[in-house]
This record gives sequence, C-alpha cells and structure tokens, in this order.
Amino acid sequence: MTVSFKTIRARAEQRKGGAEALARLLPARPDPTAVAKLTDDRVLAEMTKRIFSAGFAWSVIEAKWPGFGAAFLGFDPATLLAQPPEYWDRLTTDARIVRNGGKIMSVRENARFVREIADEHGSFGKFLAGWPASRETELLDLLVKRGSRLGGNTGQMTLRFLGWDGFVTSKDVVACLRDAGLDIAPEPKSKGDMAKIQAQFNAWAKETGLPYAHLSRICGLSIGENHADPEET
Repeated sequence: MTVSFKTIRARAEQRKGGAEALARLLPARPDPTAVAKLTDDRVLAEMTKRIFSAGFAWSVIEAKWPGFGAAFLGFDPATLLAQPPEYWDRLTTDARIVRNGGKIMSVRENARFVREIADEHGSFGKFLAGWPASRETELLDLLVKRGSRLGGNTGQMTLRFLGWDGFVTSKDVVACLRDAGLDIAPEPKSKGDMAKIQAQFNAWAKETGLPYAHLSRICGLSIGENHADPEET
C-alpha cells in the first residue's frame, strides 16, 4: 500500500523551505479553456520543440528557435503538407535548424497527425481539452501510434508545455513513486507499470483535489538531489 500524499507533500515542503516556497515552484494550474483555444500551428510547434530538445541541450534549441519557425513556415500544418519533397530535402542542410534528418521528417508526419485530429475534433486543442487526466496513459499511447517521435518523456513534456494537465515520469517522480511503495521498474516503460502510475496519480488526485501537474511536481521535489532551482519534474 502506498503512502498518503500528505506525507509526500510535507517532505517536499520541508526540503523547499515551507508551503509558500513550494507553491512558488509549482507550474500554473492547468486551464482546459486555454488548451481548447490552442491553434494547430502552436501545437505542432511545441511537438517540434520537444522532439528536437530530446537528447540535446534545450538552451541550444531555444536560441535557434526563431530560425526553426522560419524554416518550418510558422508550423502551419496545411502549408507544410503542401510542400514538395525538395523542400524537405533542403531542410537537411538548413543552418537555421538542427539538421537531424529523422527529426526533420517527424515535423511532416506530425503536421499530418495534427491535421487529422483537427479534422476529427475541430482542432487539436479542443481534442486535448476534452481528454481527462485520469486517462493520460491512453493519450500517450495515441501520440505514439498516430504521431512521430512522441513516445516516452517527449510526449509527456509536449503535453505539459501545451498546458494539458498530466504527470511526467521524470527520474525524481519515479523515485518518489517507488519510495511511496509502488511496485514499478526504475525506468517504467511497460504498459503494466504505466497503468500502476496512472492509478496512483488518480488516487492521489481524488485524495487531494490537486491537478496532476501539481501532484507530479510535488512528488519530484520531495526526493532526490535538492537543487536550488529544480528542473521540470
């Protein structure tokens, strides 16, 4: 049996200097209305940023980001899907972006994915806004099956940066879950482990009334190396 979230929160508060100090480290409370208003070009842009940031220094991608926007034509799905093969070939030598062929082609595949979801639901943002946090693992599976390079932490971080309410299985969050008594692998990837994680966050959400993004962040801040300026958890 896992511990009450009250215990985890108390430990995080002690580590970070009290309840108010911990609150300042939490992300903004997710707003489904804002998510529903996301335009498809912004969704594709965030997918692209997270994909190119994976395994790369985020600061480099951030510095080059204006060039990415220009090279990928503002990330408008319809415009990108209308481009001929030569356009995509040229991007592999475009110094404005990180010239990774596989990641470049993922933009085309995800433009198609975003467009398909928008056709089905009105917009990708409306689709996300209607998906409950209690079923995040199903949403992550959908990103993998219908998108490109959106598996694992990349998909989770894409959802987080888009403002959707969900957990992130960072190293510290997983350590917190295991410390609380959840029987999962140190690097949980199986459907069984992800189902256990979803069920635990569902239980903690019911216990506390907190959004999943806050539960995830507090969990990560409650354990591991106590950084003065913690990264995304």
